[in-house]
Amino acid sequence: MDGKLPSSILFCCDHNAVRSPMAEGLMKQMFGDQVYVQSVGVKNDLEVDGFAVAVCAEIGVRLERHRARSFEEMEHLGSELSGFDLVVAMSPASQRRALDMTRFYHLDVEYWPVMDPTGLAEDREGKLAAYRQTRDQIRDRILDRFGPPSAAPAKLQRI
Repeated sequence: MDGKLPSSILFCCDHNAVRSPMAEGLMKQMFGDQVYVQSVGVKNDLEVDGFAVAVCAEIGVRLERHRARSFEEMEHLGSELSGFDLVVAMSPASQRRALDMTRFYHLDVEYWPVMDPTGLAEDREGKLAAYRQTRDQIRDRILDRFGPPSAAPAKLQRI
């Protein structure tokens, strides 16, 4: 843990439907007013995953209003990728895309290999267990990297 909290973080994964929205929501819950947080995917071809919504709701993180978007869509909508202090990639494809961006922007890129829980179980309880494991893995990585939040969140965070 280096404990240094950047002023802005972009989390990315393959579809912006499971891991990166979870990370965005968890980061906002823990450090909401201390850091600007967004998330994107290499593609935006899926909606936020219902199991991700369910397991995050268990700990007070609301994802149901999240709208998936890609790197290209983010740039097209006017968000400057160069404005982020840190890009955290959670999949090999998103790491490649983030590292590609370093040719054009000065960005710090970290790779957090986080388990993709989609397709890991057949029944509902098995799926929920896999998604909880991913959620907890992301939470632990955030705490390891940035330390504990300085104050408890006052309300539910929505992304």
